[in-house]
Amino acid sequence: MLRTLAQDAPSKKKAVAVLPLEKKRTRIIEANWWRDLKMRGKPFSGKAIFVFCLASFLAGSLFTSRTYWTHQHQPHHHALSLPQPQPHDATRPRDCDHKRKLVEVKSGDVIEEVTKTHQAIQSLDRTISMLEMELAGARIRHNMYGDGRSDSDSVTDNDNSTSTSTIKKAFVVIGINTGFSSKKRRDSVRETWMPRGENLKKLEKEKGIVIRFVIGHSATRGGVLDRAIEAEEAEHRDFLRLNHVEGYHQLSTKTRLYFSTAVSLWDAFFYVKVDDDVHLNLATLVTTLAKHRFKPRIYIGCMKSGPVLSQKGTKYHEPEYWKFGEEGNKYFRHATGQIYAISKDLAAYISINLPILHRYANEDVSLGSWFIGLEVEHVDDRSMCCGTPPDCQWKAHEGNVCVASFDWQCSGICKSVERMKTVHNSCGEGNGAVWSSDI
Repeated sequence: MLRTLAQDAPSKKKAVAVLPLEKKRTRIIEANWWRDLKMRGKPFSGKAIFVFCLASFLAGSLFTSRTYWTHQHQPHHHALSLPQPQPHDATRPRDCDHKRKLVEVKSGDVIEEVTKTHQAIQSLDRTISMLEMELAGARIRHNMYGDGRSDSDSVTDNDNSTSTSTIKKAFVVIGINTGFSSKKRRDSVRETWMPRGENLKKLEKEKGIVIRFVIGHSATRGGVLDRAIEAEEAEHRDFLRLNHVEGYHQLSTKTRLYFSTAVSLWDAFFYVKVDDDVHLNLATLVTTLAKHRFKPRIYIGCMKSGPVLSQKGTKYHEPEYWKFGEEGNKYFRHATGQIYAISKDLAAYISINLPILHRYANEDVSLGSWFIGLEVEHVDDRSMCCGTPPDCQWKAHEGNVCVASFDWQCSGICKSVERMKTVHNSCGEGNGAVWSSDI
């Protein structure tokens, strides 16, 4: 039997073929036995039949066991069912690397396409903003005024010429809010941080910095007050005249009209409003604004949230206090009114929506309310609200030159006519700083 097993071991085919062959032999033997039995005609006893059946059962069991043993002891024939390494499989890692590189290249192409699309959207957004700004400017120049006056009688800039169809390029337009009784304040500004005469024109031409005193007209147009401004304008040529009746309670209207008019005259990145009793460092302001040059819808200033004053007779009383909720509530965040800056998109927005922008009692609150609900980035820059010496002086010594300085208790520099030069000497950046600034 061992010899038979050894002979059957070489291959799986022979092992599998053993069972049919042995069964055939058994069947032949049984057939011959029954044939002999019939030929003899002798009956078999029950004992003999039992022995024969038992022998057949044992023989079948033996053959089955031998087949199973032979199958189990094949030398890992089951491994034949696994895929065998082929000569070309050696190139698969390289192919995988190649495919991975293709995927990486495709990913890079996708990122590049997304970047191009984003740039195209930004370019389109700037184009739309420019068209809106030009439309707003054209509307202001054409039909903003309803008194039958021409453009030349309505809005003039420093060269006493009218607004033209060509919008001038600039980096920033700085409008200094002033009034009829503030000539000494204006002179204190001209003697300190604001260039005069040819230097003012040179600053606009070389640096793109436009500076104007912003003022309207009196209730009696052409009266003594208006003639005094006209004489001052002829001397200094640094005014932007608005078709607006001057008055403290009309500051929201004046602010709204200033931005609309400035947009119609200059294509600038930023538009700044500052009071005539605030000290300003031009180079530091320009450097600060330049950081946000390519951002849309920027609103920069010292953000605050003061109380809503409901009591009549108090300074900064808000007649519409009930709109802000319960008594004692505060305003939403907005830039303090002494100085703030907005980007071109926001100035154009004010100009386009001029007739429907609501005006609250305080102009800084009004400006902040116009941007509620818009996608506007509020930049809280504390360098735009430094105190007068020693505060701004200490900061200057530490290398943190302030953009603007004033006294909170006076909403400007207290006694600015007398103290503006002192503040300038202590906290100023130097008269040559603006000329060396890189925009």
